[in-house]
Amino acid sequence: MKLSKDLSAFCARLGHEFGDPALLIRALTHSSLSSETRPDNQRLEFLGDRVLGLVMAEAVLAQDPHAPEGTLAPRFNALVRKETCADVARAIDLGAVLKLGKSEMMTGGRRKNALLGDAMEAVIAAVYEDAGFDAARKLVLRLWADRIATLDTDARDAKTALQEWVQARGQMPPDYVEIARSGPDHAPVFVIEVRLASGESARAEARAKRAAEQAAARALLERIDGT
Repeated sequence: MKLSKDLSAFCARLGHEFGDPALLIRALTHSSLSSETRPDNQRLEFLGDRVLGLVMAEAVLAQDPHAPEGTLAPRFNALVRKETCADVARAIDLGAVLKLGKSEMMTGGRRKNALLGDAMEAVIAAVYEDAGFDAARKLVLRLWADRIATLDTDARDAKTALQEWVQARGQMPPDYVEIARSGPDHAPVFVIEVRLASGESARAEARAKRAAEQAAARALLERIDGT
């Protein structure tokens, strides 16, 4: 099977040439376009999630050999969560080659975190099936390298931490407001402001709403912890 020009270009961005191109096509096929002769990527997503988890577990252990489980767990979660997978997918423009049904095409499926994250996991599984665990491991470590290197020492969910902070003081839950959105449809940038009932606020931007919310919460925590 010969890949199209777009898929060949994607393989170059991914850094893997498939011996069995059908695996890649399946990994990129959303259930909205599946049929008896065109299987979707859900089974590959299931497998890819496990491959990613093992690689990231090894990575966080190697990064800090003395960290206790309570410290490792939030770091691991930050690396494997769906939003992180979606951000990695955006970095290699996976959305441009997703195979979607008309309904998902019309509702911006190429930009959705869930679809991008699922497809990224499916692609990892496709590489695993095509060339084995070592190839999949090298791929994941390369695509996640910057995130592993810059992982916060305390990788707690910032939104949860902020929620706990306001609850401890009897305040209303934080309010997250989308202030602006810019960039192309396939790679938007969101500016989110988090506001507390007591008047404190902070803004942050990211390529996914949840990531921007997390960054805004983290910025506000740093501000109020310093007061």
